[in-house]
Amino acid sequence: METPIRAAYWRQNLKLLAILLVIWFIASYGCGILFAETLNQFKLGGFPLGFWFAQQGSIYIFVLLIFVYVRLMNRLDRKFDVDEKD
Repeated sequence: METPIRAAYWRQNLKLLAILLVIWFIASYGCGILFAETLNQFKLGGFPLGFWFAQQGSIYIFVLLIFVYVRLMNRLDRKFDVDEKD
């Protein structure tokens, strides 16, 4: 049975996932493909920025977003009192 608290928890979880996936989409598809020509005017580590995002940047962003997701989910779990207690 779906309780209002469970529904609110799930809604916030899905909202968080959607925001993080949009950020990753912008970093990988947007910066690596759509905006690559504009970003290639700048260099990062000797490489054009658009190329860097396509090859490495989106992976770094993805790993960073994993850590952000873990931190935010731990906070959300504590808020709804569903965290794993020691």
